[in-house]
Amino acid sequence: MTVNQYEIILVNLDPTIGSEIQKTRPCVVISPNEMNHHLRTIVIAPITSTPKKYPTRIRIDYQEVKGMVVIDQIRTIDKQRITSIIRRLETKVIEKIKQTIKETYVK
Repeated sequence: MTVNQYEIILVNLDPTIGSEIQKTRPCVVISPNEMNHHLRTIVIAPITSTPKKYPTRIRIDYQEVKGMVVIDQIRTIDKQRITSIIRRLETKVIEKIKQTIKETYVK
């Protein structure tokens, strides 16, 4: 399956351990297309419907997906976990994700 950066995809995250976000849920593809198109793994940020005002959470509100992108739970998954591709994010949300990743992980 070919996925692209900043698409929302449906992913089965189970099994998990401890405080990792679990179950089948929408996620945002974070890894660049150079990786997405050639590797069997991709990097994703899960989306949760449980709102928490953390600086690492970004609100999204689309018809089929409402919730928060969880930048503090970024993880690498095998493409076998992908159930379907939902849609691409809007530019304004992509820019907010990029800024939050930079603020969180690049010092």
